[in-house]
Amino acid sequence: MLGKMESTATVQTFRSYIFFWSGQLFSLLGSSIVQIVLIYWIFFETGSLTMVSLASFFSFLPIFILGPLAGVFADRWNRKLLIGLSDFCQALTTFSLVLLFFFNIQQVWLIILINSIRGVFQAFHWPVVNAIIPLMIPKKHLSRMNGINYFFTGLVNTMGPIIAGILLILFPIDMILWVDVLTFLIAITPLLLIKIPPILKKFLPKHKRSYFREFKVGFKAIKVVPGLLTLLFVATILNFLGNPFSTLMIPYISGTHSGSVANLAIVLASIQAGMFVGAIIVVIKKVWNKKPLIIFAGILIGEIGHLILALAPPQNFLMISIGGFMFAFIVPFVNTMFLTILQTVIPPDKQGRVMSNVITIVTLVSPIAMLISGPIAELIGITTLFIICAVLNFIFIIFVWIFSNIRNNDYDKVYEFELDENINYQNSF
Repeated sequence: MLGKMESTATVQTFRSYIFFWSGQLFSLLGSSIVQIVLIYWIFFETGSLTMVSLASFFSFLPIFILGPLAGVFADRWNRKLLIGLSDFCQALTTFSLVLLFFFNIQQVWLIILINSIRGVFQAFHWPVVNAIIPLMIPKKHLSRMNGINYFFTGLVNTMGPIIAGILLILFPIDMILWVDVLTFLIAITPLLLIKIPPILKKFLPKHKRSYFREFKVGFKAIKVVPGLLTLLFVATILNFLGNPFSTLMIPYISGTHSGSVANLAIVLASIQAGMFVGAIIVVIKKVWNKKPLIIFAGILIGEIGHLILALAPPQNFLMISIGGFMFAFIVPFVNTMFLTILQTVIPPDKQGRVMSNVITIVTLVSPIAMLISGPIAELIGITTLFIICAVLNFIFIIFVWIFSNIRNNDYDKVYEFELDENINYQNSF
């Protein structure tokens, strides 16, 4: 059994992370605005739910395929450099979209393709950013920092739809897309100024180092933790059945309910405001116990919100907003508890691989969900699809809570496991 590893997190690294994270919020704002604007444009350019599904599918596909590889890179390569490169390349692809719209080369398939390329760099960004959290934030602050993250992420995502709606009314798309490039310039500055601490690295002296072997280490770490695979299975099913809501929300508001750009902005902002308010509560309470109970109870409440949203009468945007707010309100609770469990039970030197494997498992069925949401909605209607998904989620989560042992597992300690590896150090950048 490996001995417990000393944390590299100090007050100084905590401050550095806050500085870095503040820049990333600007990048998130730019990406949020661009994604809303592109999906809105594709829907009104084609009027097809299937095209919206395809756009979401190809945007997410690189994250699904490259997620495991990205996690290996996150643990083997310089994390600061990876974050900087992924941010820069994403901004560069957005700039290519600016040029396409500026020169009136507005082919839907080409826009979808380039937006998919943006997903390639997002695939590398997420596991690396999450892998540095345990290195820079003391363990006692993990839950609270995750809550703060959702607080400000909710704030940014609340602002995103509102800003996107205003910009769609005032400016052409080629000018709006510049937002992503400008926010990148803001985000890169803190990254250049901070130092990310080194992590313990392990390699096999008798075997050639391989990405496949390190990828397996990530899965072994997941299997060692009791009940973690069950949690990931729950997240996978919920992600599959919840996917139509995120994929088809813009057509649901603008098409099914004949909403204007202003209606769309208000509803999307209300949904994100729910996340914002939920995150405030998560931040206020420093320590959370009974994390599995919070996760499962929160999901049930969220599905009630989905049902309210789906059952709203025509053009009742207030009821849609209330349902969306209710669902989003519990997201910080559920995700904060889940991330805190991962960051607590997984050794720091395996965080990157585990995070990427978590993405792979949880999003395993997402490409299928994205691909079939549009065609199914065109056959039975978006409203019917939303109701079916919410009811199935509700039944599923009750079944797992009753018939699994998830509520009795200990998620407040690090689960180490034996590896035939020597210890080395990765230089910080």
